[in-house]
Amino acid sequence: MPAPPTELAVGLGLRPDTDSARILAALREALGDHRIVCLATIDRRAVEPGLRAAATALNVPLRAYPASDLARVDVQSPSPRTATALGTPSVAEAAALLAGRGPLLFPKRTVGGIVIAATAAG
Repeated sequence: MPAPPTELAVGLGLRPDTDSARILAALREALGDHRIVCLATIDRRAVEPGLRAAATALNVPLRAYPASDLARVDVQSPSPRTATALGTPSVAEAAALLAGRGPLLFPKRTVGGIVIAATAAG
């Protein structure tokens, strides 16, 4: 008998104006049947209508962290380009680690231009 789906805290990195349908499709592709219990990202993306709509569609909270908090998190896949652009070397992995507990269950992966990482929900 297969194990039940894990409850996940999901970190997201995305470009401005990404629509909710793309976000939801990327989450399904990356995470399958696992249950998402929260979305997390950098504070400047938390105001994006597509991300807010995706959180509403999933009926989960959207947690936002300042770049300074994200930058303090040790991550598997830091990005110098992200560090230059946003002031933190990681958004998706760092946000997932802050929002959840334990190590990454789903390391950083890009699906349709959306960066996704996930931990067990805390």
